Amino acid sequence: MSANEIIVGHVEASVTGRYLLRAATETAAAPLLVGFHGYGEDAESILQALMEIPGNRAWHVVSIQALNRFYNRRDGQVVACWMTKQDRQLAIEANLAYVDRTLSALAERLEISSPRVYAGFSQGTAMAYRAAAAAGSDCHGVIALAGDVPPELAAAPAWGRPAVLIGRGTEDDWYNEGKWQNDERLLESLGSTVETCLFEGGHEWTGDFQRRAGDFLARLLG
Repeated sequence: MSANEIIVGHVEASVTGRYLLRAATETAAAPLLVGFHGYGEDAESILQALMEIPGNRAWHVVSIQALNRFYNRRDGQVVACWMTKQDRQLAIEANLAYVDRTLSALAERLEISSPRVYAGFSQGTAMAYRAAAAAGSDCHGVIALAGDVPPELAAAPAWGRPAVLIGRGTEDDWYNEGKWQNDERLLESLGSTVETCLFEGGHEWTGDFQRRAGDFLARLLG
């Protein structure tokens, strides 16, 4: 090793995650709706959005908070993000292991029935898709709002062909029409039934999309 050589090393560290749960109010045994928030948000933000979807009380609703916490500089609120481009693959593996442990903890405290749906907003959509791929046939639906399919999904061997609802606001410059259309084509090529919802708005949850999500969940319940 020369004096100027720089070596990048990696060391595993234990980090405690956090989730929020609103158990179903209609029956003890209920299906599971799992939410993943966007960049610079927290577990409360997407839990609230999911709890405004019509028919949500028939579901156990859980929001998983990303492990990488930081302070919002504007108001000092603790927020989080799922990953950055640095050590990307290691972060993906750590996040999926974290989701798996969270679902195991939920199974110990809840009576969970089928179906299971993953919902993501913005950066959290990639986590919803990844968790769905990791779950294989145990995932029955994905609700994806304002975020694109991660590139590795195209080669995911365990993709269980869940039904997918993709939402996009007309004024959303980040998740633009090109990304939206590419995602629809990719998911259909993987064998999923895809519904799309274009609504008036930007990079946000709206009542129109939440109503469509409610219809989507109702169909999965049969």
